[in-house]
Amino acid sequence: MQKCFFLICPTDCLEQTINKSFTYVNYFYSSLGNSFVYDRKTIGHLGEIIEKHQIKKIYFVLSMDNKIVEGALNNNSNNNFSNTIALDNFNTEIIKQKEQSKIVSREENLQFSLLSYLLNNKIKEFEIQLSNILNEPVKIGGKIYNRELDVFTPIYSDLICLEKYHFN
Repeated sequence: MQKCFFLICPTDCLEQTINKSFTYVNYFYSSLGNSFVYDRKTIGHLGEIIEKHQIKKIYFVLSMDNKIVEGALNNNSNNNFSNTIALDNFNTEIIKQKEQSKIVSREENLQFSLLSYLLNNKIKEFEIQLSNILNEPVKIGGKIYNRELDVFTPIYSDLICLEKYHFN
């Protein structure tokens, strides 16, 4: 049976939904807004789990209504997570990318574009870290969950997600 590792946000409460939608043997790692730090100890433990269980697929998953991302986007001081010091860099990145995403995305796609951008960055970072410790490559992707439609959608390609550059 195929094994899959999901990196999720605990505020999304997606474990049961993932288990119903993906008929793999599923493993989970959670961090607020998928904002975990790639320190040596964390990467080492994740690498051990991936190799021990012979996991071949990894997905970063966020819901369209993720509380962490929405709190940062709306500067919502009523959000329980908006003042979490550990999320300061994450929140700053979300706000910066929100402005950049407005350049190419329509308002109705803004949230999906932003989540795709965030997950693409996490995927790139994670691939680099894992390549240093794993013996075999694994496929890493991203999905966004829409509660209204009860569907997981693959994130936009990294080619769609913009980085802003300045030339002198």
